[in-house]
Amino acid sequence: MNVSDKYRNAWESYWSETSDAPGEAIWDSDPSLTAEPHSALLLPHADPERTIVDLGCGNGTQTRYLATRFARAVGVDLSHAAVEHARRGTRDGAVEFQQLDLTDIGAVRALHERLGDAHVYMRAVIHQSEPEARPAVAAAVAELIGSEGRAFVVELTTDSRDVLKQAASQPNGPGPKLQRVFHHGLKPADADDMEIPRVLAQAGLKVLAEGGTTLPQTENLADGTRIDLPARWFVLAGA
Repeated sequence: MNVSDKYRNAWESYWSETSDAPGEAIWDSDPSLTAEPHSALLLPHADPERTIVDLGCGNGTQTRYLATRFARAVGVDLSHAAVEHARRGTRDGAVEFQQLDLTDIGAVRALHERLGDAHVYMRAVIHQSEPEARPAVAAAVAELIGSEGRAFVVELTTDSRDVLKQAASQPNGPGPKLQRVFHHGLKPADADDMEIPRVLAQAGLKVLAEGGTTLPQTENLADGTRIDLPARWFVLAGA
């Protein structure tokens, strides 16, 4: 199945109304807090001479870092506006961006045919995807890595809901970055904890390593504490 027009339009409107300023999106953390430690977890299992594909790349901040650790990096996103953000911020020939619906298996296969078995980096995509689309997103990971690539997938846990509830219930309401997420109808931490490993397994993905972590955000609570959302990471191989 393809994503709904409502979901597609929500992301298109979000990125269309987001500036190019670093950290303007609440999840646009510095790579030193995200892609850098995540690469350190992936690389013991992954050949750095392969291309890595950043699924749900947004404005490309993490993709550009990944290009320094792997032979090449390709960022893909459902939103055309996000891809345009990413292209404007990139001057490195080792990075490219394209619009891609992960539920479009034909388009995913075409990318795999062009790149061969690649590595995948996917940060917080399944948890906010429409429930009906989550198996297809996991299947896209399996398609892209084939038998030789490896994937690093990190997703919010349900404990993140408590942190988000705390952030939303501050005396002055949620901060402007989180408020924009809600305004556009995006639903962080929507998947239950058991759903993520289940859809990964159903896609034929084998867990090589996993653990708990947090995903730092670019907004603070009223007391100055950074919003860090509980998450779980997986290093995966194909069947």
